[in-house]
Amino acid sequence: MIRPLAGVRVVEVSSFVAAPTAGLTMRQLGAEVIRIDPVGGAADTTRWPLSEEGRSLYWAALNRGKRSVELDLASPDGQAAIVELVCAPGDGNGILVSNLFGKSWLSDEVLRARRSDLIHVQVLGRSDGGPAVDYVVNAATGLPLATGPEQLAEPVNHVLPAWDLLCGMHAATAVLAALHRRREQGVGAHITVSLEDVATSTLTTLGMLSEAHQTGVARPRVGNAVYGSFGADFALADGAVVMVAAITNRQWRELLEVTGRADAVAAVESARGADFGDEGDRYRHRDALVALLQPWFAERTLNQVATALDATHILWSPFRRLTDLADDVAQGRSPVAEVRDEPGLGSNVVTCGPLRLRGEDDVEAAPAPSLGADTDAVLGTVTTSGGAG
Repeated sequence: MIRPLAGVRVVEVSSFVAAPTAGLTMRQLGAEVIRIDPVGGAADTTRWPLSEEGRSLYWAALNRGKRSVELDLASPDGQAAIVELVCAPGDGNGILVSNLFGKSWLSDEVLRARRSDLIHVQVLGRSDGGPAVDYVVNAATGLPLATGPEQLAEPVNHVLPAWDLLCGMHAATAVLAALHRRREQGVGAHITVSLEDVATSTLTTLGMLSEAHQTGVARPRVGNAVYGSFGADFALADGAVVMVAAITNRQWRELLEVTGRADAVAAVESARGADFGDEGDRYRHRDALVALLQPWFAERTLNQVATALDATHILWSPFRRLTDLADDVAQGRSPVAEVRDEPGLGSNVVTCGPLRLRGEDDVEAAPAPSLGADTDAVLGTVTTSGGAG
């Protein structure tokens, strides 16, 4: 069956995470994505982690299935070739995703003079177009001072580049929305999305900035607790640690039943004048509740806890390492990832993305490109103003 974005061609002039994530998402849905790098590769071409052969697992994964073109971006010929690729005629052409800013030859004005219905999405660091990466944007949000154990004084940045990934998703959504409008109304679009704006917008959507504005108090560190509800980590008899969340009243009742702590919790509830049917009160009195529940967990192994909790609606999981998840994939226990031997990358974990289209055959993960491997083939489809293919 034809993939949803078959016939769409996206030119991606980018590096690092956000913009390549946008291109990768569309590639996984069937679009042809042409990743353009400067000669020798952009700054992310050799970024860690590396395979034993020295190739970047990071670059390979973010560009899987894309066509790789290597051009001299400082030369008039290289710039002209990119403009021709971006502005090629056709319903599925005329789409550019880039994180370049301030390049006059790739400005929206220059490109739109060639193709008025161009769809141009620019991924930026700062709102004003200034450079930034996820880790410095996150530092400015206040989240590092709300992350980590309660007793910690130092800021803790996150490991997952969340703003990069969300920005990439917004960029991909912008392309698809603009493409739909172009097909309906015949107009193009110039859209900018910055990591900084994604962070501010997201924290507003989650109510976190409104809370800070209205109370004048920053979100506190609460360790592994779930803010405003009941969630906690518990150490087990065999050294394992589990995360348990009882968000709904049903889950809370089941947690008390399975642990046999209903009477003890009711006594605390009465003594404190609390209502543990309200998740806010469960959060406010979390320390007392965790103290009552911890002995049940401390007396049991992971297998025993799993048997008990799996028979309920309680949300829980053991804390694991990345190697544990990799082992799951290697053993065939993931529906979206597998292990494959690839040249230069070794025994590699690959994915075709998390979207599983029901009623359609599973799609194998496309191979990772080699830098510049498609340059001649792609440039053979365009003619620059100077007449060179």
